[in-house]
Amino acid sequence: MKIFNPEKHTKSEDHKRLYAYCEVAYTIIDFSAAALFVIGSVLFFKENTTYAGTWLFVVGSVLFGLRATIKLYREIGYLRLDDYDDVTKG
Repeated sequence: MKIFNPEKHTKSEDHKRLYAYCEVAYTIIDFSAAALFVIGSVLFFKENTTYAGTWLFVVGSVLFGLRATIKLYREIGYLRLDDYDDVTKG
């Protein structure tokens, strides 16, 4: 089976569980990053809170980077659950 195949998350109960955990983590990170960006934006309205706003943007950016990491982690997890020969066939 190919990597990044959207049908892979239903292959087995272990696949479903891994997908669910990663989706929860992805959603928490996505929400947190968005919240930090909104709060950081509000902090830019006053000059004395600009420094804190900048740090919230930096942390939010790191969280957005973690989103891709979660997807890669999920795909590696699928590979561990599958037969590695499936990757070369796909």
